[in-house]
Amino acid sequence: MIHNNIPLAEQLRPTNINDYIGQTHLLGEGAILRKIIESGRIPSIILWGPPGVGKTTIAQIIAKSQNMPFFTLSAINSGVKDVRSVIDKAKNNLQTCILFIDEIHRFSKSQQDSLLGAVEKGIITLIGATTENPSFEVISPLLSRCQVFVLKSMSKDELSQLILKGKQKLEEIYKKEIQIQESDALLSISGGDGRKLYNALEVVVSNLTEQETITITNANVKSIIQQNLSMYDKGGEMHYDVISAFIKSIRGSDPNAAVYWLSRMVAAGEDPKFIARRLLISAAEDIGLANPNALLLANTCFDAVQKIGWPESRIILSQTTIYLATSPKSNSAYMAINKGQSLVKQTGDLPVPLHLRNAPTQLMKDLEYGKEYKYAHDYPNNFVQQEYLPDSISRASIYETGDNKREEGQKTYLNNLWKSKYKF
Repeated sequence: MIHNNIPLAEQLRPTNINDYIGQTHLLGEGAILRKIIESGRIPSIILWGPPGVGKTTIAQIIAKSQNMPFFTLSAINSGVKDVRSVIDKAKNNLQTCILFIDEIHRFSKSQQDSLLGAVEKGIITLIGATTENPSFEVISPLLSRCQVFVLKSMSKDELSQLILKGKQKLEEIYKKEIQIQESDALLSISGGDGRKLYNALEVVVSNLTEQETITITNANVKSIIQQNLSMYDKGGEMHYDVISAFIKSIRGSDPNAAVYWLSRMVAAGEDPKFIARRLLISAAEDIGLANPNALLLANTCFDAVQKIGWPESRIILSQTTIYLATSPKSNSAYMAINKGQSLVKQTGDLPVPLHLRNAPTQLMKDLEYGKEYKYAHDYPNNFVQQEYLPDSISRASIYETGDNKREEGQKTYLNNLWKSKYKF
C-alpha cells in the first residue's frame, strides 16, 4: 500500500547524516566521506554500489547540508539536451549547484562529454550513482575529475534497524500494533537492498490489515510477496530476479521463456550491455565446449550493442538469446576450473617438474631445467606421452567431458592418446 501516494521508503528517507543507516566505512565518525561533507568542500563524486543502499539519499544529504541548489536527472530518460538545460540553470546561480545523475552508467559517451566543461569550471558539482563498475562505464576524462566511493550491501543488523523504523511508521499509518515474530524472509527477500526491504514490508502489512494485531511471520511474508510480484516489482525492484530467470531459461534450453524474460528487461529499459555481459558468461558457463561458437557470437553481440544501443539492440540480443538457448549445453569448462582451483587450494604451490621448466640461462641448463622435455611435434601425430603435472598429483582428473556430441568426440580422441593415465 502507498500512503498519500508516497512509498514507505521515500517517507523514511533520512535527511541528515546522523539518521543515515549503513555505509559506516564512508559516513561513520571520522570516515572519509563524512569528513568531506563536514569540511564543506564537496568534490564531484561517483557513488558505486548495488541498488537500494542509499546513493540517492547521500546525494540529497550532501546538498541539504551545504544548502546547495540540487538538480537531478535519470540517465534512463535524459539526454544531452536535458544536461545542457540544467547547466544553463546552474550558470544563473551565484553558487555551485549539485547535479545528481542516477544510473550514470547508462549515459552515452556524448552525454558524459556534455558534462565535462561545467564540472571543470565548477558550475556544477556532479554526483553520479551507478550499479556498474565506473572504470568501464564512465569516460576517463570525467572519471578523473571525480572521487569514487564504493557502497556496500546493507548488513543484517542494518536491515533489522530499517525493519524497526518501517514497523513504527506503519503502526502510525494503520493505527495498529505490528508484531514481527520472524524476519528471516524479509531479510532474505531484500538481498541487502533497503528500498526493496521497505517495499516488501509495506506490501506484507497492507495485506494483513484485517488482523487486529498485525503479525509478520516468514510464512506469510513468502506467501504475500509471491501473490504481489507485480506490485513488488515497481521501478525494477526484481532486476536480479529477472536476469536470473533469463539465464536459467537459456541454461534450460527454453527459447520461449528466454525471449520472454529478455522482453521484460527491454520493456524496463535495462542496460543492453548488462544483458550482453550475462549472455557472454552463459555462453562460456552453460554452452561451453558443446558449441564453442556460442562464445564468439556472444562476444560479437556485446560489441554490437555498444555500437547500436536501443531500440535496435533488442534484435541482436534476441538473436543471441535464441542461439544460446537452442545450443547443446556443457558446463565442463566451468566445472574444470572449479576443480582445478580446488586442487590448487588443497595442494598449494607444487614445484614445476624440471623437464617443463624454462632454461634461458646456462645455470638453469646446468641444473637440468628442460633437459628431458619431449617436443610433441617431433613425434607421430604430434603427441608423446610424458608427465605434465607435478608428481604428487600425477593422475589428477580435472577436465571431464560433457555429455554432448562434440565432447564425445573429444573424449574418444583424448582416451586414445592417454590410454589408462586419465579417464575423460
